[in-house]
Amino acid sequence: MRPRTLTLTATALTTALALTACSSGNADDTAGTGGAKTHTVKTPMGDVKVPDAPKRVVVLDTAELDSAITLGVKPVGATHADVESGFLDYLPKDEVKGIKDVGAMMTPNVEAIAELKPDLILTSKIRHEKLYPQLSKVAPTVMTENTGFPWKENFQVHADALGKKDEAKKVVAEYEKHAGDVTKALGGDAKAKATKVNVVRFVEGADIRIYGKQNYIATILKDVGLGRPAIADKAKDGFSYDVSPEKIDAADADVIFHSTYGDPEKAKETRTTGGALWKGLKAVEDDKVFAVDDQLWIQGIGYTAAGKILDELRTDLTK
Repeated sequence: MRPRTLTLTATALTTALALTACSSGNADDTAGTGGAKTHTVKTPMGDVKVPDAPKRVVVLDTAELDSAITLGVKPVGATHADVESGFLDYLPKDEVKGIKDVGAMMTPNVEAIAELKPDLILTSKIRHEKLYPQLSKVAPTVMTENTGFPWKENFQVHADALGKKDEAKKVVAEYEKHAGDVTKALGGDAKAKATKVNVVRFVEGADIRIYGKQNYIATILKDVGLGRPAIADKAKDGFSYDVSPEKIDAADADVIFHSTYGDPEKAKETRTTGGALWKGLKAVEDDKVFAVDDQLWIQGIGYTAAGKILDELRTDLTK
């Protein structure tokens, strides 16, 4: 089992931000879309003509699946995550029931995708750039540059491709209100900022990750206005500062949220949380350490996941 990694560079972010600017194509241009009216979406792979209202959508990563579900679109196909259920557990069961599994996220089955006769494929360049020539022959394929940190910009691209831009505005407005409500529940901006929060991930086959400020979960903490310890600024590429169990004291904060990817023993969670260094952390002594679902907090990457995370932040931080 290999941990999923989300990599961000300044170039990737710039490109992702640019993806939100999409122009309308000729309404009568139906080439390659089965006679449907189309519009044009700008992507890192060039302009892509997509149906105005795609009916058979295939998504190849968890962020794209979250976006589709959030916008009320049930894909006909999706790749599976490295979890027993295939699709991430936080997603409503009735909304993923019947979606065809088209393979593992990093190795989707192009033939299985083609059999579904999609009219739109959503993914990212960082995941499937090498498959773009094959995928684009099957159906219009919209790729964002990256995943993870630029999730809000990517969501706008997904919404444009799905013909759901108006719905996306409502989703964003509801999320922003939700985040503001959580801040108020914590006592306001000043109190939230004074609460230093770390997110720690135990990963099978890798060092322990103390998350920085340029990743999905960090954006949600920022939207609530929560403070971050100085260690967050030392994260490589802004993503994470990786440590061994012997250096877990670097993760100390007022509050620690932690998740585990893979087997807890192999991910060093059991060893670390049972050790003296962990037990001596301020957050542990103050009973401000919370185990959270890795699928939701780290792997989900979207507004449906974010809403659930906001609820958990409010519950845990107001105890």
